[in-house]
Amino acid sequence: MKIDRLQELKQKLTDVADLSDIWLFYMDHFADKPEFTDLGEPAYNEYLNAVLHKTCQQMFGRAIKITDFFLIYIAPYHLFHGAFQVEGRIGGVIYFQDIKIGLLAVSADYPPTDAVKYSRFSEIMQLPTPNRNNRN
Repeated sequence: MKIDRLQELKQKLTDVADLSDIWLFYMDHFADKPEFTDLGEPAYNEYLNAVLHKTCQQMFGRAIKITDFFLIYIAPYHLFHGAFQVEGRIGGVIYFQDIKIGLLAVSADYPPTDAVKYSRFSEIMQLPTPNRNNRN
């Protein structure tokens, strides 16, 4: 495993239109490599938890139960990555905190097949609501 390829993954995440290409690059070079997963620590991220629930609800057109969400954070690379289950379907997420862009991949069928649903997401900063007393 070449950790410097994380920069390439980050670039693909921002530039590549075919989301399956991004996910396959991640899976081929990082996902199942113990030397990669051992770089991080288990983590919780409220934003990613909310994105996961909302996006899966949109993907499947209904409220959906998510279980076994196991998230790892690799601080030197500002990277969250993890796996989860969506009503028996397998899913995964990657998210670069420094550029605030991520990707979700979820098996489209149950039992899981090769069909996958993808969603790229980005965190948008919430600006305060302007009021009449603010002159700036």
